[in-house]
Amino acid sequence: MLRLGAGRVMTLSAVIFDLDGTLVDTELLWADALRDYLADRGCVCSKSRILDIVFGRSWSDIYHAVVSLQPSLAKVSAADMAVDLRAYYVRLRDQSDDIVIASSVRLLKNLAGAYPVIIVSGSPRADVEEAVRLLGVEPHVRFVLGAEDYAPGKPSPAGFLEGARRLGVSPQECLVFEDSQAGVAAARSAGMRCVALSRPCAHPQNLSEADWVLSDLEQFSVEALERQLTLCSIQRPPAYDPVRHTRCQPQVEGSLSPCQGTDH
Repeated sequence: MLRLGAGRVMTLSAVIFDLDGTLVDTELLWADALRDYLADRGCVCSKSRILDIVFGRSWSDIYHAVVSLQPSLAKVSAADMAVDLRAYYVRLRDQSDDIVIASSVRLLKNLAGAYPVIIVSGSPRADVEEAVRLLGVEPHVRFVLGAEDYAPGKPSPAGFLEGARRLGVSPQECLVFEDSQAGVAAARSAGMRCVALSRPCAHPQNLSEADWVLSDLEQFSVEALERQLTLCSIQRPPAYDPVRHTRCQPQVEGSLSPCQGTDH
């Protein structure tokens, strides 16, 4: 049970992990793969432009952004482009050092001993399933949701809500681990608690809407999260209200400091 100040309690019934950037360090590889794919088709883009297209977005959203950028690719289906792009990604992956974020994987395994754990990703399901095998977490994950399993993608809460529905738990009883601004927004819109991973080597993003921001999930524990939520003494609404809300200041390196309320 997680207290929410003033004697309130929150039941933690399920845990949801994002994949790319949270469990595996692959988002920069996908960005490089897309840049190479486009360059080979006559479209040269800056790294920052590619990162804006890739980070925290579903494959469907990425596909439409690519077609908007290079209209001649509209003749290529999303499925065919995914196959072609994956070849670029695999080549880069095979040339890279270990892409596993070990501390995040350890946390997943530890939490799976107490709570049902699922993975909700914007990547194609085949890629998610391959990653689960690579990570060796198949026995610890109830199921995975990929881009084909829900729509629209993040920042819509559809994927997280579908995960909660399949688990048979209330969204308010779910804890999400994310690394992207879109993913954090999706968790907030779903009415879920969210811990954001902000690794020093990652593409900078605004993660301030998360309940807690950590530079390494090794710093996480349920007890520390309880202290963070109690310190902030906030009651998350069932769904994120973009007009008026209260949030915690993001805490990096696992530090705790007073919560700052914000009205927009």
